[in-house]
Amino acid sequence: MSGWLGSGGTVVDHVFALIDCNSFYCSCERVFRPDLVRTPIVVLSNNDGCVVSRTAEAKALGIKMAEPWHKIRRGYLKAGGVAFSSNYALYGDMSERVMTIIEGLVPALEVYSIDEAFAELTGIQGDLVPLGREIRAQVLAGTGIPTGVGIGTSKTLAKLANYAAKRWQKQTGGVVDLCDPERRAKLLRAVSVSEVWGVGGRLTERLGEMNIRTAWDLAAADAWTLRKNFSVVLEKTARELRGLSCLELDGVAPPKQEICCSRMFGERLEDLSPIREAVATYAARACEKLRAQGSVCKRVRVGIRTGMFNPDEPKFAKGMLVELPYPTDDTRVVTHAALAALEHVYRAGYSFAKAEVLLVDLCQRGEFTDDLFAATQSAASEKVMAVLDSVNAKWGRGTLRPGSVPVEPEWKMKQEMLSQSFTTRVNQLWRVSAK
Repeated sequence: MSGWLGSGGTVVDHVFALIDCNSFYCSCERVFRPDLVRTPIVVLSNNDGCVVSRTAEAKALGIKMAEPWHKIRRGYLKAGGVAFSSNYALYGDMSERVMTIIEGLVPALEVYSIDEAFAELTGIQGDLVPLGREIRAQVLAGTGIPTGVGIGTSKTLAKLANYAAKRWQKQTGGVVDLCDPERRAKLLRAVSVSEVWGVGGRLTERLGEMNIRTAWDLAAADAWTLRKNFSVVLEKTARELRGLSCLELDGVAPPKQEICCSRMFGERLEDLSPIREAVATYAARACEKLRAQGSVCKRVRVGIRTGMFNPDEPKFAKGMLVELPYPTDDTRVVTHAALAALEHVYRAGYSFAKAEVLLVDLCQRGEFTDDLFAATQSAASEKVMAVLDSVNAKWGRGTLRPGSVPVEPEWKMKQEMLSQSFTTRVNQLWRVSAK
């Protein structure tokens, strides 16, 4: 007999847990604003555009994901709600802290996104619910972030178990284990197919036409029919719902094949000068990400566009791809090429709303063959970039920067409700006064 003895005495080959932070962006804000413990909170997208995270209290007010802030602002604030601009420096740091705690409690971890991770629990004997509760307790004690834990014999089941853990938190204590076949069958029959990982709105409609309306229906569907009518991905999803693991744990995420830095401006820009500043800023940020994953770049694409939704506003959008002189991660080389491309795509007489810098043709160091007669990145260049990154890592992003990147640009995103960088900037540390 192969496999491990899981919960309820069931023999299983794999066991996964999905740990997901509850309303992560809002929870990060609430950690440093304990006075808002029962207050409705929403976090807004770039330029304070629309809702990207909301607490249970905000949901109770009828606030939906992706709702434009300007439409709900007055009624939401009148109801006592609080809004925050996105503070990605804070969220990224808090995510690292959460993942570090979880990593110390499980055999292996795959960080799936900024607020969720899959853990490998295969081989851990006995009831896994206490382990799930221990993970929740330690993350809460160490970071203040509440989580839900779903456990199953496949990633898809762990994801569905996590949904149940958060949906019925009072009854489950925030942890659900679906390794037991009877418990799994009960949940699959109770949950809509739309709650299954990877099943979106259109797919839900198409499955409904085949009388597949619950997760149980999908699990029971013929695998070959699903592959023929939909895809091999949906076939694997159905098999995973039956408890068969088709997706392994990815321990290390592969390097990105493209790196993009793109932002809406805080206001429309007509002159070339501020757009040059924006492109230089985005190029510098993209190169930071490039060096962080140990890659070099062969080409860079620059694009600009006007607003797309105002019928009275003239429309213009254009981009240009530029070959770099050699594979590089040097901010100065990439910025020079990006600004040269901008000169070609810019057109006077338009009000521009957005710029984009995209690094493409990425490869790791040592994965490309140098041209014997071509220039290559020098050792001095690598040392300069290393100093740039080390200074900014120690003292905060932007402490050391290219001269073309301004300190406080007029075109920067609207972040009228931005909280402090409580964990990443010395001058913005959380202050607690004793009375």
